[in-house]
Amino acid sequence: MDMLVIAPHPDDAELGMGGTIAKMIDAGWDVGILDLTSGEPTPHGSESLRVEETAAASRTLGVRWRENAGLPNRSLQPTLEARRIVASYIRQTRPRWLFAPYWQDAHPDHHAATEIIEAARFWAKLSKTDMPGEPFHPERIYYYYCIHLRQAIQPAWIMDISEQWERKLESIRCYESQFITGRPTEPPTLIDRFRDDAAYWGRLINRRYGEPFASREPVAVRSLRDFL
Repeated sequence: MDMLVIAPHPDDAELGMGGTIAKMIDAGWDVGILDLTSGEPTPHGSESLRVEETAAASRTLGVRWRENAGLPNRSLQPTLEARRIVASYIRQTRPRWLFAPYWQDAHPDHHAATEIIEAARFWAKLSKTDMPGEPFHPERIYYYYCIHLRQAIQPAWIMDISEQWERKLESIRCYESQFITGRPTEPPTLIDRFRDDAAYWGRLINRRYGEPFASREPVAVRSLRDFL
């Protein structure tokens, strides 16, 4: 697998980097998503409904591999067992790159998810363990923004998703229970806010729509041609 996107809840991958997921799948990359929890309970959702919405969003983006780790929503913790579970998925899928939520967030599940993922990346390479699969260590870990803080963030780079924006928007709308049902209908709606955010990031790179990413390590490029 080229990329494994790990999300605290179903819909976080779509919100944070749905355009990039679609873009890389269009380019022939093998992209998977691992949701850590069911995301339930929520005011208008249910376990069965969220499964249906997640499947619809995956089809929209073209994602063929998507699993749920079954960890507890609302009480996600960076425990040794959670680390072992996620490391086992990493050993199974063997992604070149991992994508995790940005490390600062007001949502405790998001903060815990990042801790779990970073530790699991290290654990995945361990030998002499009862974890299934062969040792493996992803080359890089990058961070997408799906945060609950009003921050003036400074990303490491911004992906041009102008051609993929409508598919990203469609994938978000698949989660009707989360973003449409019971939400205000007067503009700006929540969907309007998502579009405004994507347009803001696009404007910064002189494109229509964009998605920001962070990295704890320096980002390498092969040529100045890689810069827009």
